[in-house]
Amino acid sequence: MVDEIVAAFDALEGDESVAAVVVTGAPPAFCAGADLSHLGQAGRGSGGDGLRSVYEGFLRVQRAALPTVAAVNGPAVGAGVNLALACDVRIAGRSARFDTRFLQLGLHPGGGHTWMMTKVLGPQGAAATVLFGDVLDGEAAERHGLAWRCVEDDRLLESARAFAAKAASAPPALVRKVKETLRQMPTVAESTDAVEIELKAQVWSMQQPDFAQRLQARRKP
Repeated sequence: MVDEIVAAFDALEGDESVAAVVVTGAPPAFCAGADLSHLGQAGRGSGGDGLRSVYEGFLRVQRAALPTVAAVNGPAVGAGVNLALACDVRIAGRSARFDTRFLQLGLHPGGGHTWMMTKVLGPQGAAATVLFGDVLDGEAAERHGLAWRCVEDDRLLESARAFAAKAASAPPALVRKVKETLRQMPTVAESTDAVEIELKAQVWSMQQPDFAQRLQARRKP
């Protein structure tokens, strides 16, 4: 499945007709996480290369140049939480469950899980979910900022697609450039540095045909 995810995103990024991606699961779960028997085999030996190959499924989503929306339609468990966190935005159904479960399995979190959870929820939220095993449903995920929005289950895919369409309606090259800029911001220490990064990107955008066309369209009576 990891190989299929990687191949799917390679194909999506190479398809000019695709401008955004919605990631969801086959009901009733969003993602149940890694196969534990396979995970045990992957963890044998030194260096952790086997585990890195398991991580690659959600890390490929995290590296995607296209905007990504996770439609969390049920339980996201362990690495399944990582898959949701790898997306730019999470829309949760009411039946969503964000369940890290690593400690309950006697397993240390992996794949950047603690970093992502701390980044999204803060130190206390990360401790509550990862260390103490607090499970967040869709409404709680929205309340704590783990999901951008919680919707009724029967509206989840419709809502996620409509949300993704907002990014897809903008010029594709510009969308990718903005996502690239957003990725840089957490490492930028000063606002003056952010201004310089955005300045270069904004000048680039003004030189694109899409900007001239949209500007002309707005000037028409």
